[in-house]
Amino acid sequence: MRNLHNALQLKQLMLLKQMGYHYTDIKPSEWEVEPEALPDSLEELRKLVLSCHLCELSKSRHKVVFGEGKEDAELMFVGEGPGATEDSTGRPFVGRAGELLTRMIENVLHLSRSEVYIANIVKCRPPGNRTPTPTEALTCRPYLQKQIELIRPRIIVTLGATAYRYLANDESPISRVRGHVIHQEGYLMVPTFHPSYLLRNPSAKKDAFHDLIQVKELLETGKES
Repeated sequence: MRNLHNALQLKQLMLLKQMGYHYTDIKPSEWEVEPEALPDSLEELRKLVLSCHLCELSKSRHKVVFGEGKEDAELMFVGEGPGATEDSTGRPFVGRAGELLTRMIENVLHLSRSEVYIANIVKCRPPGNRTPTPTEALTCRPYLQKQIELIRPRIIVTLGATAYRYLANDESPISRVRGHVIHQEGYLMVPTFHPSYLLRNPSAKKDAFHDLIQVKELLETGKES
């Protein structure tokens, strides 16, 4: 019944759009889809997300950025949203910030990028790389929650304040929570700075380095147990 309800709701939205109505910033909770109602495979979920038009971001995107990496990765990185390079390629973290993230994964964690999974809070680029609105983030969040459910990572590193806020449901400043190990249902969360912030504030790289050293130790502890 839930799937039928969602399908009818989407049909009504598309009809309203054809009639000339525009998206409105309604209460985010009214847009949320339960992750349990989504497909139980990453490939089917990806197909669904590629055709999503549930929020304003779908009107300006070039490509949906679903996420990529090892489908049963122990470690997952979650950022805010795609930038211009990601929007043109359909891949997450491939611009300057992505190059830095890749170096962090390789040089600190001693892993290849293909061994982790990388995704974002929103799957479409916010215009001008602005922060996603609550409606946009909460509309897209069930897709990410389903990805987490299917991948089942042991550790999730949230990159920046937005990723932390919408996964932890906590508005604490990233400077206060970074480096803490937070027990979530089914996984450990370690917040750290977004690579874009590190490019603007190189002095913060040492803090991010220590955060990832902690992640490395957590991964190694899991292998020993």
